[in-house]
Amino acid sequence: MLAAPDLLSIINHFRGAQVLGVPETAGLAATDRVPDLAEVKGMEAAKRALEIAAAGGHNLLLIGPPGAGKSMLAARLPGLLPDLTPAEALEVSMIHSVAGMLDGGRLLMRPPFREPHHSASMAALTGGGQRARPGEVSLAHRGVLFLDEMPEFPRPALEALRQPMESGRTTVSRATAHVTYPARFQLIAAMNPCRCGYLADAERACGRAPRCGEDYQNRLSGPLLDRIDLTVEVTPVAPAELTRAPAGEDSAVVASRVGRARTAQRARYTGNGVATNAEADASGLALSSEAGALAEQAAEKLRLSARGFTRILRVARSIADLATADPAGAAGPIERRHVAEALAYRHRLVGR
Repeated sequence: MLAAPDLLSIINHFRGAQVLGVPETAGLAATDRVPDLAEVKGMEAAKRALEIAAAGGHNLLLIGPPGAGKSMLAARLPGLLPDLTPAEALEVSMIHSVAGMLDGGRLLMRPPFREPHHSASMAALTGGGQRARPGEVSLAHRGVLFLDEMPEFPRPALEALRQPMESGRTTVSRATAHVTYPARFQLIAAMNPCRCGYLADAERACGRAPRCGEDYQNRLSGPLLDRIDLTVEVTPVAPAELTRAPAGEDSAVVASRVGRARTAQRARYTGNGVATNAEADASGLALSSEAGALAEQAAEKLRLSARGFTRILRVARSIADLATADPAGAAGPIERRHVAEALAYRHRLVGR
């Protein structure tokens, strides 16, 4: 491969008056240190949900009072994710280059982790400006978009996430430009159960409980919640457990299981443009007869939408991959226990 600084150099090269050289690569971007999951004491259910989300690229909502550790858990997710493939790294780097955020032209090999403030506008999240620059959803492509204090974001900005969460792309329309950017991101969100944050604590909850919790959680629309695959309640860890509980698994140990599950998924979906279970078509998710019966019963009882039903099956597939992941992608069918665990993570209001 040769590189020319300008058109005249190309003309001179073909005339034989100049010889173009091989371009020098800028190398790979530096990798930031990520906090280790072993530092998190207790919270076994939340850590399990985080591992499942990492394994299948699923959207995750963490609900709990202030100081319970929601942001702490989210910050450790990047350490569980595998490196980008060469094709993904090039795609992600191109987006960051368009946004003017590619440091020295170095290739990004790690999944991006974006955490905009809750005051971010719709244009900041989905893209915009005079030059139709990519927004946070595109800068998080093939990585993680973390929304802390999710109900505090402007309602129009949150609703604008629905289309890219479903299609994996976003279109920025301006008078001078009409640009479509990739936006296949994994949403990780955190929120308090109510405005004061202590809905489940009778001694600390405000006088409007439980009504305040309903009003606060209703800031998130039903269609948006329907696109979230796992919801887990994060309960505070007692001080005694913080000092006495043994350290949990290292991020590297959990990342190895996630890596095997991701490898199996890439092998399974080779050739159809799907990288993770979160993108898979429901028709390709094989269930055992017992698992299928449970899923159908739950869909009827919980009045799940077709989207919600499909997302439960996708989560169950990731749970099965973590249990029986085969590097060749030939994991067994989804069993009843996998569906049951996936159903336990389906979104619900806290404190009701």
